[in-house]
Amino acid sequence: MEILTIDFETYYDKKFSLSKLTTEEYIRDERFEVIGFCVKQGDGEEKWYAGDFAYLQGVLLSYNWKESFCLAHNTMFDAAILSWKFNIRPFGWLDTLSMARALHGTEVGGSLKRLSEYYEIGEKGTEVLEAIEKRRVDFTDEELQAYGEYCKNDVVLTRQLYDIMVGSGFPKVELQLIDATIKMYAQPVLKLNLPFLENNLEDVKLEKEKLVSKANADRDTLMSNPKFAEKLISLGVEPPMKISLRTGKKTFAFSKTDEGFKKLQEHELPEVQALVAARLGTKSTLEETRTQRFIEIGGRGSLPVPLKYYAAHTGRWGGSDNLNLQNIPRNSVLKKAMEAPKGHVIVNSDSSQIEARVLAWLSGQQDLVDAFANGDDVYKIMASKIYNRPVEDITSEQRFVGKTTILGCGYGMGATRFSIQLKSFNKTLSVSECKGIIQTYRKSYAHIPKFWQKAQTSLDAIVKGKMFDVSNQKEAIKVVPFIGFLLPNKLTLKYPQLQKDIDTATGDIAYSYVSKKDRINIYGGKVVENICQAVARCIIGQQMLRVARKYKVVLTVHDAVACVVKDEDSAQAVEYINECMTWRPSWCPDLPLNCETYYGKSYG
Repeated sequence: MEILTIDFETYYDKKFSLSKLTTEEYIRDERFEVIGFCVKQGDGEEKWYAGDFAYLQGVLLSYNWKESFCLAHNTMFDAAILSWKFNIRPFGWLDTLSMARALHGTEVGGSLKRLSEYYEIGEKGTEVLEAIEKRRVDFTDEELQAYGEYCKNDVVLTRQLYDIMVGSGFPKVELQLIDATIKMYAQPVLKLNLPFLENNLEDVKLEKEKLVSKANADRDTLMSNPKFAEKLISLGVEPPMKISLRTGKKTFAFSKTDEGFKKLQEHELPEVQALVAARLGTKSTLEETRTQRFIEIGGRGSLPVPLKYYAAHTGRWGGSDNLNLQNIPRNSVLKKAMEAPKGHVIVNSDSSQIEARVLAWLSGQQDLVDAFANGDDVYKIMASKIYNRPVEDITSEQRFVGKTTILGCGYGMGATRFSIQLKSFNKTLSVSECKGIIQTYRKSYAHIPKFWQKAQTSLDAIVKGKMFDVSNQKEAIKVVPFIGFLLPNKLTLKYPQLQKDIDTATGDIAYSYVSKKDRINIYGGKVVENICQAVARCIIGQQMLRVARKYKVVLTVHDAVACVVKDEDSAQAVEYINECMTWRPSWCPDLPLNCETYYGKSYG
């Protein structure tokens, strides 16, 4: 199909811009105005158009969008304008920003300027800086022409970037996932229940006061890193850590810009949210600000689902547009406010224990693979080993410990951390008891610790530029010398600037790599976690595309896919989606997969 490359230029000022507002707020605001746009049809000449709305709409409708792909840089923005303002939905969406994220991570930067410099294809202009506070009618003919040349240049650079990245072998399946991700945002169908949200806001405000009081943290506790860490541990939360750039040693990651601390703001325990909010000096918990944001979005229209393709190191999606739908706590009533349109239901299918299954399969732990394949209760089996009791005599409480062990101890977790994790689920076990459980797990499934050791050795192979078989499943994961690991989707799990350090005093060996501005410690267990999450994401991605062949996918959260179907099709849809979510790619024909699928009027 033909590719139509497009770039919109829009009005902005000091208070009304994408640096002040989300993309959704900006485009749906009454102040929004398209000054002009440039279109490049296939390999043809790029053309600039400027005029009033009716003129621009007429020009856009003259192109055959339904049989074309629309390409842009940061397509979420341009796609939203095309869809929301001009009611134009092409056959598919392409995005060079998303492609660059998958290829380069944080190494290069995602801006058109940085990417153009990296690939040495030209320079991005600066005329947009001179357009601040200018409506279309405020431009002289010469200024408008200069703005058009600037826009044309952006379109040329975008198409060149696309051709280079596709030419380098960018996977077709990943282009399809980029398209699916943009459609969730640009072509929204989910509705927000405003009366429900408004009632919830009042409840959240009252609950917030109780939570802040319940946090029971004085100023000394909030300002002292060690005391704040102790308070988190008392709530069953492991304090996030980082490597200090100044000292090169481990330290608490309690800065508002630290990724680990940001995640605590979205913790499923409201008490943790309240404690973090108090530390940051904010007056609102995340639940309150999210509810308010939902109300504002609902007042403007349907809920666009903003997901960042390849946001995580492992390729998983992440939140975007200041709305992280990837991490709404399971007990949040906000999910109940997300509703299907009239005459439809939301179907949500969640892969069952996919990381644990992938771990068993990659490590060659065949008895565990067989147990998953046979539909055995692996949690009870684990609990029977821990408590030395027959499987049929395992209690629900003991099964829960077995479940937490299977799902939590596969990446080398230590006894102290395991004790903290159990405490977050209101289950108190001493560090000594947890040490015994972990020893039982590692003895029972000895191939998994061997996998950690192989992963540790693979780090040395990467640094030295050697090949190494890290997994028993050679087709699924391979070492790429000096870079990282080749994934089944033909993209790379990278460890930029990976280096090996030896403590001269103790002889201990440590590895670290650069992520954004930080140097991150990496070790065998963590490598295995990265690999399992990346492989699981490859599977979920392909399954999601199969679901999308028949039904409108509206959201993906880690290992789950949600879509909207007609009321009368719900039973048939569940059957089809179950089939899709248990389907196995050709590179893992013997990996046992399963899922749980439910449907209802709301996402909750």
